Parts: sequence; C-alpha cells; structure tokens
Amino acid sequence: MSDWIKVARASDIPDPGKETLEVADTMVVLVHAGGAFHCIDDVCTHDGGPLGDGPLDGCQIICPRHGARFDVRTGKALTMPATVNVQAHEVKVEGDDVFVRLNENGG
Repeated sequence: MSDWIKVARASDIPDPGKETLEVADTMVVLVHAGGAFHCIDDVCTHDGGPLGDGPLDGCQIICPRHGARFDVRTGKALTMPATVNVQAHEVKVEGDDVFVRLNENGG
C-alpha cells in the first residue's frame, strides 16, 4: 500500500465532476459524485481506453470507446464489453484537500 498523496482541492472539482491525474506514475480518474470523492485507474479493462475521457452517469463512468460502464465507488465492471473490474483507490478529504492512496492489488 502506498502513502497518502495530495492530488487536488475539493473546491476545484464540481459535483458531479472528474479530473484525470497522474499519481505516483499511475494515471487515475478522481471523481466527485453524490457528495463523495472516488478514484479509479484511467484504463478501461476492455481495450485500454481512457476512462477519464468518458461521461459520468451518477456513480458510473462510461468508457468513450465502446460504452462499458464502471462503478466509480468500487471499480466494478457493470456492462459489456468490459468483464474485468478496474482498480479502485482509497480517497480521503481533509478540509479542502483531497488525498489518494493507491491500492496495488487487483481490481
């Protein structure tokens, strides 16, 4: 497990909203939805597409290439063509600072 890394200011990301970031050499999508922050890898498990380029639908992000949906809270693959979950990471907010701790084991 990695250390907590400050990645953004909460006030800079609207709800709903998202931002693609590089955290410790890993591209991730930080999502603000439903009053909470979530973080997942920025790679669709179907064909490697950039999830951060896709639209949000509540707590789901839609891959812009083939429409696979993922739950941003858990990384769970919800629709075809994706069948493998994307890695989700821990997020905490302290004041206006958003921190991410990368999970390094499976999706």
